[in-house]
Amino acid sequence: MVERKNDPDDFGSAPGGVSRRGFLGSVVPAAVGVAVATEALGAPPKAAAPPAELPAAEPSKLTLVVNGRTHKVLVEPRDTLLVVLREKLGLTGTKPGCERGECGACSVLVDGVPRYSCLTLALEAEGREVTTVEGLMNGEELGPVQKAFVEEDAFQCGYCTPGQVIAAEGLLRANPEPTLDEIRLGMSGNLCRCGAYAHIFNAVGKAATLRKGR
Repeated sequence: MVERKNDPDDFGSAPGGVSRRGFLGSVVPAAVGVAVATEALGAPPKAAAPPAELPAAEPSKLTLVVNGRTHKVLVEPRDTLLVVLREKLGLTGTKPGCERGECGACSVLVDGVPRYSCLTLALEAEGREVTTVEGLMNGEELGPVQKAFVEEDAFQCGYCTPGQVIAAEGLLRANPEPTLDEIRLGMSGNLCRCGAYAHIFNAVGKAATLRKGR
């Protein structure tokens, strides 16, 4: 018969007593059971620490050149060019549409290139030439692209028309004599929910002719 040696974990055991091993063997499973039961009963978890508050950025002084005129405005770093044009400069020809760079209603020219003003921070436009639909007019006279849109009836509700005109102007500045396929490609970033695309393409072609005779 093999004699069992004394186990140091059995110290303090005696008839009717509890060893340390026995104590741990009964207490640990009980604690796990309590934790599981608490979770099952839907006890609310401990609240997470609130995120640290970031200090608000100070407004910045911005100098914008829009339609040949210089404007000095205070803007927040998050302000888009669309917001500044409409709300601070009163140039409401630039329309808010989807405000995520999909419809083109807010198009303006930045250094002669069409851009979505809803995706352009106002601070990005500092030191650059911005042209809105108002800037295509000669006083009270419509510009060639605007005239062509009127003559070709290239709109229905008219909401997207300022952006369409700006896109056409940018296209014709880069390519004065576009083909129909080039017109379609050049205008593809601007949506017309009324579906007046055939008239819009005709208007861009006519605008190219009017610009040559100007």
